[in-house]
Amino acid sequence: MSSQHQYMSVNNTPSARIGDIEHISHLSEHIGSLCLSSEYSDVTLIVEGQRIPAHKVILAASSDYFRALLYGGMRETNQAEVELQAPLQAFKALLRYVYSGHMGLSMLREDTVLDMLGLAHQFNFQELETAISDYLRQVLALRNVCSVLDAARLYGLKALMDYCYNFLDKNAIDVLQHDTFLQLSVEALQGLLERDSFFAPEVDIFKAVCNWFNANQLWVKSEAGQAQIEKILKCVRLTLMTLEELLTVVRPFSLVTPDMLLDAIQEKTQTKSTELRHRGLLLPEENVATPKRGARVISGDMRSALLDGDTETYDMERGYTRHTITDAADNPGIIVRLATATILNYIRLLLWDRDNRSYAYYIEVSVDQKDWVRVIDHSNYFCRSWQNLYFEPRVVQYIKLVGTSNTVNKVFHAVALEARHTWRVPPLRGGLVEPLHNVATVDLSAVVIEGISRSRNALINGDTENYDWDQGYTCHQLGSGAIVVQLAQPYLLSSIRMLLWDCDYRHYSYYVETSLNNWDWEMVCDRTRESCRSWQVIYFKPRPVSIIRIVGTNNSVNEVFHLVHLECPAQVEDARDDPAAKKQRPAHDNALNPAGNVSVSQPGLQGLRGPRVPARQWAARAARAAGPGPPPRRAPVAARRSAPVAAACRPQRPPPRPRRGMIIERATSPVPFYLLYYLQHSERNRLT
Repeated sequence: MSSQHQYMSVNNTPSARIGDIEHISHLSEHIGSLCLSSEYSDVTLIVEGQRIPAHKVILAASSDYFRALLYGGMRETNQAEVELQAPLQAFKALLRYVYSGHMGLSMLREDTVLDMLGLAHQFNFQELETAISDYLRQVLALRNVCSVLDAARLYGLKALMDYCYNFLDKNAIDVLQHDTFLQLSVEALQGLLERDSFFAPEVDIFKAVCNWFNANQLWVKSEAGQAQIEKILKCVRLTLMTLEELLTVVRPFSLVTPDMLLDAIQEKTQTKSTELRHRGLLLPEENVATPKRGARVISGDMRSALLDGDTETYDMERGYTRHTITDAADNPGIIVRLATATILNYIRLLLWDRDNRSYAYYIEVSVDQKDWVRVIDHSNYFCRSWQNLYFEPRVVQYIKLVGTSNTVNKVFHAVALEARHTWRVPPLRGGLVEPLHNVATVDLSAVVIEGISRSRNALINGDTENYDWDQGYTCHQLGSGAIVVQLAQPYLLSSIRMLLWDCDYRHYSYYVETSLNNWDWEMVCDRTRESCRSWQVIYFKPRPVSIIRIVGTNNSVNEVFHLVHLECPAQVEDARDDPAAKKQRPAHDNALNPAGNVSVSQPGLQGLRGPRVPARQWAARAARAAGPGPPPRRAPVAARRSAPVAAACRPQRPPPRPRRGMIIERATSPVPFYLLYYLQHSERNRLT
């Protein structure tokens, strides 16, 4: 029997650890019995004229407010009776919480719960304040949302206030017709009317405001009310009403002056609809461009494909919506009509990407299909595959895609489109994303369009550990070709980080260029006269970048430039912060001279330092430094590599054991010219 007791607590419940005793419930019960009891009481609290016995030490232990009041040297510290300004019923409930740690909010009236929220805020019970706020979110309804909103504004509870506003946004029409709307405070009413997401017909909003004025006549006739009436009426967007509504509904209302009415009519007739401040439906993080939400394509060929949600089963014959690319300014493009005016700031677009073609395009939005505003302009940038497009939040009902270029033909192909409002917006500058994380990745639709590798996207797969003499790098022949990476869309970049192949002590020289269209290039880094190895961090002035080209100009061992990894922007604040960069050795430690020839009979050769080394060790160093052999003179597109070309880049095996006095030279095995010519022209024919 005793053996069982050591695994059980006194109340016969399993204990977390042997020997732990949990009697918290008994402690709460004992202290709770002192609540509202004069036994051991040392202070009397006076609330609404009623005397309530209490205990200083319990109050001070539960709240900083009471600790400062009763033990902080204030006047009340030495008083036997302390008067507090608080509602009686709510204060008694608060005392029961202080003494027992328990409160049943569902058993209290809603007005008492709101009073409890005020007391928790006043007496600095932060955990209780948070718990009551969470409870009010759960029981929020039309009957209490306005009173909860007023309380949240009064106590500065922003999270609860935003939750109430979002509830009002989703139920705007019902709220306008509910009696609780008439109980809103002036500040809450004004804040609600200023929201673009409070989506209801403007004439209904105006009528509800008129009813609010009629229900608060005492305030309207007061001096403070007269000063606030015009501010409230300016929150009603008269320009969104029709002329008939302005003349038949607004004009008879006495508080709207003739000048206000005439100004609204003038602004409505002389201003484009895109410049007016519209209201729209706000559905955060939800794609509204779906047939389920009532969206449909009203312009373009093969319309059903764009919004069907299929982003996998598309090919050259099906699975996309298209339009012909022309130079006409009124090109209808592809137009998507949403079910209702909606607040958007993010569009995700999938361009047809079954080959290496690139597109250029722009996106315009409208609320009436008459006046359009351009939110995305990539008409001069090469883009491919998935496009993640951000812009300032706007009220939108029509989305128009217009292609301006296709590197293969004169047709613009869009596979899928999503439209939503998101709170996760990256930094934007000049309409372009200024990324914080690496965008040269396969997941973000970047691709290597030139360079030789066993794996097409080895350069951008994020692997910086698993590379050796045979795999894990991308290369090109010095003096011919380059390594070119295309990003999915233009980004505003200011840094690039690269990893040069560093399995031995060789060093490289290179330069880096960027482009937006694959024919106009700007150099961002020139290290053709430097000896570089391992990790490279490049900084330059921020600029739009769609394509990155790395051109090697020297390899201290052979005629091939090898690159293991590329990322942009650089994912280190400084090269000194990069742990991998700390491991790289200086270029003068290279085991071979720039010519690539080493004689084992001469211990004092160029590039070698230290004591004499046995001939066998010289041979081993020479074999290791031979490195990846030269690729074909012109590197074909990485996506169209063939086995013979890839084999040309494969690192060579160590040469035979040398004889004493023998000169070890770098072995070369270039691809035969007739094979290279056949591979290049067969690939070109297949691509065109």
